Amino acid sequence: MARKPISQANRDHSANWGTCQTNFAIAELAKEGKINEARKQFDRLLHKDIISWTSIISAYIKCKMIREARQLFDRSPHKNVITWTAMLSGYIRTNQIHEAEKLFQQMPDKNIVSWNTMILGYTQNNRIWCAYKLFEQMPQKNVVSWNTMITALAQNGEIEEAIKLFNKMGNRDVITWTAMVTGLAKNGMVDEARKLFDTMPEKNVVSWNAMIAGYVQNSQLTEAQSLFNEMPERDIASCNNMITGYIQNGMLDNARHLFREMRERNVVSWTAMITGFAQAGENEKAIKTFARMRRAQVNPNRATYMSLLSSCGCMAGLDEGKQVHQLISKTHWHEDVYVQSALISMYEKCGQIDLAKEIFDCTKKKDVISWNGMIAAYAHHGMGLESIRLFEAMRSLGFEPDDVTYVGVLSACSHSGLVTEGLEYYDSMVETGNVLVREEHYACVVDLLGRAGRLEEAVSFILDLKNRPGACIWGALLGACSVHGDVKIGEFASKRLIEIERENAGTYMLLANIYATVGRWRAAAGVRLKMREEGLKKQPGCSWIEVKNRVNVFVVGDKSHEKAERIYSLLKGLYRHMMRAGYVPSFLPKF
Repeated sequence: MARKPISQANRDHSANWGTCQTNFAIAELAKEGKINEARKQFDRLLHKDIISWTSIISAYIKCKMIREARQLFDRSPHKNVITWTAMLSGYIRTNQIHEAEKLFQQMPDKNIVSWNTMILGYTQNNRIWCAYKLFEQMPQKNVVSWNTMITALAQNGEIEEAIKLFNKMGNRDVITWTAMVTGLAKNGMVDEARKLFDTMPEKNVVSWNAMIAGYVQNSQLTEAQSLFNEMPERDIASCNNMITGYIQNGMLDNARHLFREMRERNVVSWTAMITGFAQAGENEKAIKTFARMRRAQVNPNRATYMSLLSSCGCMAGLDEGKQVHQLISKTHWHEDVYVQSALISMYEKCGQIDLAKEIFDCTKKKDVISWNGMIAAYAHHGMGLESIRLFEAMRSLGFEPDDVTYVGVLSACSHSGLVTEGLEYYDSMVETGNVLVREEHYACVVDLLGRAGRLEEAVSFILDLKNRPGACIWGALLGACSVHGDVKIGEFASKRLIEIERENAGTYMLLANIYATVGRWRAAAGVRLKMREEGLKKQPGCSWIEVKNRVNVFVVGDKSHEKAERIYSLLKGLYRHMMRAGYVPSFLPKF
C-alpha cells in the first residue's frame, strides 16, 4: 500500500512511521469533527507515543468533549507541556475556570503559551486582577501576553492601568495600538484615542474600524463619516460601523443607501438594517428585509430574531410572529433566554397572553430576564394579580428582582388599581437598596397614584424627589390629570413638561383636552392656537387589525377603507348602545 505523503509542515517527531501517519490522521479527522473515527484510529494504534496521546486529547477538546478529554489525559503515560496546555485550553474554552486554575497549579512545567492561556481564561471570566497578578509573575512575556493584558484592562474600565502597561511595553505591534485606541474610545476618551490613532506607526483596516467605531459609540458621527471617507480600504465591518452610526442618529435613509452599496453583507449588516427599521416603526420593512436576508442565505443571530419579533409585536402581526417562531424552533436559538423573552413579548403584544405563558412555562433555564418578560406581559394586559403572583414566585425560588422586574410589577399594580400593593413594593425596593431606582420607577408610582385620583399625593411625591423629575414623570402626572379633569395640577404639570420637551405636541393636546373636559372651550382653543404658532402638529392616531392575512390600517377620521360605510354604521350603532347604557363621552364623536 502506497504511503500518503506528508508535508514537512505537518510532520511530527514520532519515531515510528505508522504512528506518525496515524497521528496525522487523528488530527485531520478532529478538524472535520469526526471524533469517533479519530478514536478508532487511536485505539488501533499499537505504539502510542506522546504525540498520539496529545492528538486524541486535543481532538476531544476541539469537539468540546472535555470529560472524555480529561479521562484520556489522566490515563496518558506520556505528557509534556503541550499536553498539559491543551487540557488547560479545553477548560478555558468551556468556561471551567476553576478546573483550569487547579490544572495550571499542578503543571510540572509551564511555557509561555501555558501562562498566556491561563491569563486569557481569567480575563474571559472577568477576573482581571487575577490575570494581572499572573502576568506580573510570568518569568518571560511575549507580545501576546502584553496585548491580552492591555486589552482586558482597557475593556473593563481600567484605562489608566492599561495606559501604564502600554507605556511600559517595548515592542508593540498593530494589535497593541488598536487595543489601546479601542479602550480609550470605549472609556469616553475619544480625543485621546484619535491622537494615538494618528501616531500609529502602521495601521490596518481593523485599526481604522476601531477608531470609526469609537466615534460612533461616542455619538460623533461627523468625525466617523470623515474618517470613513479617508479609509484606504474598507471591509464589511467598516460599513457596518457606519450603518450602526446612521441608525443611532435617526439617519435611516443614509444607512439604507450605504447598505445598498455594499458588495458583500454579513449577519451584522442585515441585522443592523432590520433593527433600524424596527426602531423607526417601519415594521413591515423590517420583515421584508428579513425575507431578503433569508434569500441571501445569511443565518440570523440572536439580535436579528429579537428585532424581528419586536416588529411583529408592534404591528400585532401574529401570523408573521408565528412564522418567525417556527424558524427559531429549528435552530439553537430556541433555548436562548433573550429570544424566549422576545417571543413572550411578541405574543402578549398580539393579545395572545396564553401563548406567552406557554413559552414561559417551557423555558427550561429561567433567569431574571425570563421572569421579567412574563411579569411585564401580565402588566400590559392589566392582569395585576397574576403579575404579583409571578413576582412572589420568582422571589420564593431565589431569584433576585432587578430594576426591570420592579418596573413590571409597579406597572401591573398601576394598571390594575392595586395602589396599596404598588406602594409597598416601591418602599421595599427603596429600603433594600439592592436595586438602582430609576426615573421609570418614579413614573410608575406617579401613574399609580394618579390613576387612583390621588393627584395631590402624586405632586408631593414628585416634589420630594432628590433628582430633577424628567419628562416621563411629568407626563404620567399630566395623563392622570386628563383622566380626572384636574385643571390646576394639569397646568402645573404641562408647564414643567413643556420646559423639558417644548416640541412635544402631545403635551399641548392633553392640556387642551383637560380644558375641554371641564367646559373651558376658549382655553382649549388657546392651547391649540399656541400649537399652530409653534408649528406643532400631533400625528393622527393610527390602528390596524389583521383579517384573513390582510392588515387593515385605520387613521383618525379616515374614510378611505373600502368598507368604511359599513364600519361607520356599526360604530354609530355601538355608540347608541353605549349612550343608552349611561356612558357620558368627554367629546362628541364625529362620524
